[in-house]
Amino acid sequence: MSGSSLDGLDIVHVQLSEVRGQWSYEILHANCIPYSEQWSNDLRDAVNKNVGDFLKLHTSYGHYLGEQVNGFIAKHELSHQVHFIASHGHTVFHEPQNRTTCQIGDGAAIAAVTGLPVINDLRVMDVALGGQGAPIVPIGDKLLFSNYDYLLNIGGIANVTVQSKGIAFDICPANQVLNALAAREGKAMDENGDMASVGTLLPGILEELNDAHYYKQLPPKSLSNDAAMEVVFPHLLETDENNFDLLHTAAIHIVQQIVAALKHYLHQKEQATLLATGGGAFNTFLITELQKALAASNIIVVVPDARVVKFKEALVMALIGTLRWREEVNVISSVTGATRDSVGGALWIA
Repeated sequence: MSGSSLDGLDIVHVQLSEVRGQWSYEILHANCIPYSEQWSNDLRDAVNKNVGDFLKLHTSYGHYLGEQVNGFIAKHELSHQVHFIASHGHTVFHEPQNRTTCQIGDGAAIAAVTGLPVINDLRVMDVALGGQGAPIVPIGDKLLFSNYDYLLNIGGIANVTVQSKGIAFDICPANQVLNALAAREGKAMDENGDMASVGTLLPGILEELNDAHYYKQLPPKSLSNDAAMEVVFPHLLETDENNFDLLHTAAIHIVQQIVAALKHYLHQKEQATLLATGGGAFNTFLITELQKALAASNIIVVVPDARVVKFKEALVMALIGTLRWREEVNVISSVTGATRDSVGGALWIA
């Protein structure tokens, strides 16, 4: 799994079990392999390449993924223990309104390098059926994390699953914004939200951020990386305001949009739980502000152990691949808006 924040390639070795419809999981090994500056630049700029260079990037990235999987297998001594590889790849283009999405990382190349069966292109069937192709994680929320009312992923883009309604959608840009601002201070991220915590709110900019048209749309809806940047980047990156104040304001914006999204789907319980994962769950300032903001709605924010925080999305890709292997539904149309549920993923056998 490679996410929109481009912090690295997540690889997990997962054991999944199903007994009479009840699923359980164990993350046996997990690593995040940081991208080189070259890979970060190539993936970020992929959509701007000409056709020939784009296709070469697609195949070379597939070979890179295969090599990283081989290294992971060797490191953890997993020879002959891996049944297949489920690869999300990296999203470089997403226009579901035109029934088009692209996650690069050639499945044939991965299979050729590893000698293992590969399942990839997990989103394209849903998009072909008129769906958003996103979020696709809710099938994992339903089967692996059903004891939580809400499941929030704070990655490059924040998205949420509402269990009681069987819906999920992208909320707002998140870590990709915070990381871009942190980079101005020579940091890869605002660790623990320390810089944001000492900043002050910029009400005018916050109002501009909250006025984005995307926030007025109803689900199903999703954000591409480019669309996410258009929502907030101009307001934050094209200003001379103090950077710590911008980080503070961006974090509060994320919190307010999460709260606004959940208010449309409030629970009917004495108390509800929200599982927060993704890199943003390590942002102490953001999570503290979110908990305070959700207290009035009797929603408790739960941050699980670090391995689940970091690798939940990769874990769910393993489940999606497993369901595809079993030829069972792995993308839910009530979430994406497709004409029907589907069995997504292409299978490559070397």
